[in-house]
Amino acid sequence: MSLSHFSEHSFFPMENTIQNYAWGSISSIRELFGFKNESQEPQAEVWMGAHPKGCSMVNLGQHLVPLSDLINKNKPAYLSSEIAQEFGELPFLFKILAAEKALSVQVHPNKHQAEIGFAREEQAGIPLTAGHRNYKDSNHKPELVYAITEYQAMNGFREFDKILVLFRQLGSIELADLVDEFGNNLDSLGLETFFRDLLTLDDQRKRQALEQLLTYAAAHQDQAEFALVVELSHQYPNDIGLFCVLLLNLITLKPGEAMYLNANTPHAYIKGTGLEIMANSDNVLRAGLTPKHIDVSELVACTEFKPIPFERLLLAPSTLGQCDSYDIPVSDFDFNIFHRPQQEEVITSGAEILMAIDDDLTLVSQRGEHLTLTKGQSVFIPAYIGHYELSSNGRVARAFN
Repeated sequence: MSLSHFSEHSFFPMENTIQNYAWGSISSIRELFGFKNESQEPQAEVWMGAHPKGCSMVNLGQHLVPLSDLINKNKPAYLSSEIAQEFGELPFLFKILAAEKALSVQVHPNKHQAEIGFAREEQAGIPLTAGHRNYKDSNHKPELVYAITEYQAMNGFREFDKILVLFRQLGSIELADLVDEFGNNLDSLGLETFFRDLLTLDDQRKRQALEQLLTYAAAHQDQAEFALVVELSHQYPNDIGLFCVLLLNLITLKPGEAMYLNANTPHAYIKGTGLEIMANSDNVLRAGLTPKHIDVSELVACTEFKPIPFERLLLAPSTLGQCDSYDIPVSDFDFNIFHRPQQEEVITSGAEILMAIDDDLTLVSQRGEHLTLTKGQSVFIPAYIGHYELSSNGRVARAFN
């Protein structure tokens, strides 16, 4: 099929990969967006993009073509010349994410760290599929999450004194020396030492410290932190990551709220369904709530031990008409939410993915091409169309750059 045939199209409806990870929800994506789940498997993520581990297919009449193949036919046309030159590919991955169980506590390296780490592991000949491989690529992985349901998460370290209060309240005999040392060094270096020492406890001390944590938590479930420790202990028994509940900010996003997750910042999604947009990367350094490999030294090297004040966790949009725009400090992606747009004109300068959140979405291109999507469906819009109109009686998510 020739490029000229491709270029006649303004809109490319997408068929997306569903990832059936064990932590996913069996019902949420089906109930919210109408996806089928006849096998009753957990549906954790719907991937919208050109990532090789779950590339979307795009509709061209009677044909289905991988989105990556479409883009590779003419990157400057589909992505824009600037994006093709800077990134060489669609620079973001857009997802529906539905967590029934908690995901691992993790940190993503920044761009410089990822480039160095990836080159080092490539030179060492560590297979990409190896369990102890840290760097799957040379990119950073900043993320934004937009809550569809209530969305519980951990994000960033608490203030130093608040961490100390919680660990002193716990009163673990096994951790008393670590807590005292941290209390005498309430700064970034003190937190780094405390965090490293906690993650490298020998097996006997770790087991006893966790027993003391769970005993205390079970008797103090009126306090949110300790109630969550008990809940997560059923999902991840004997996991040192349970202490992260006392180290990190706990936040529950209300539907329609958003949060940005920066590089070098420990975080974990606990429960809920949301939309997530991120840079194209699989680089994850885990800190707990996982049976997978934890490389403590690399994790610590890629973590900023600076508290994030709770009031700075939410990302407030700027609103113009029916459009909420989220200010993101990276060039890989941007994110908008349209609220009941009626013939809203959008000017494009790069590739875009739109998704209908809770009602039908109708698109009209400059050349008069129409497309209607039902809720949960998405469409790839190439850079070359210039502008289009969208209308919906619900919300529409726009991932672009």
